[in-house]
Amino acid sequence: MKRSEKQEIIDSLIGQINSSSHFYLTDIADLNASDSSNLRRLCYSRDVKLVVVKNTLLRKALEASEKEASELYEVLSGNTSIMFCEAANVPAKLIKEFSKKKKKPLLKGAYVEESVYVGQDQLEVLIAVKSKNELLGDLVGLLQSPMRNVLGALQSGGNTIHGVLETLAKR
Repeated sequence: MKRSEKQEIIDSLIGQINSSSHFYLTDIADLNASDSSNLRRLCYSRDVKLVVVKNTLLRKALEASEKEASELYEVLSGNTSIMFCEAANVPAKLIKEFSKKKKKPLLKGAYVEESVYVGQDQLEVLIAVKSKNELLGDLVGLLQSPMRNVLGALQSGGNTIHGVLETLAKR
């Protein structure tokens, strides 16, 4: 591969890393063509972009990116693929679901919301991570709950008063 081709790949990776707030490094070695194709289809259906990369090119891209992911350098050995996504926990759920049937993919590391996770043992933690939109939804729900209680109490009190006034009017 020519140096210019390598630089194009590095520049492409830098752009993807900088534009994504979440990415996962995985090991998908030893998957046959059929399994690899199934994994790619599953990734595509869940809006996860799967890219197989050379470790040296990925390291150069990580070093040149705006992200502070130096802890991930130690996992850049063997076969590495990178999963880019919009939702923080989707790739973790995908990895867990797919690895029930096969032993791969294995989680090497992840960069999620400015935090670095290293190792397969972090998979359950990453599954539990909520995305920004999920957290905002929870917050809105928590803020609406007291207001709904107050409105419900006022409405039920209004119905009671209305019933009392109707009874008095009939007498």
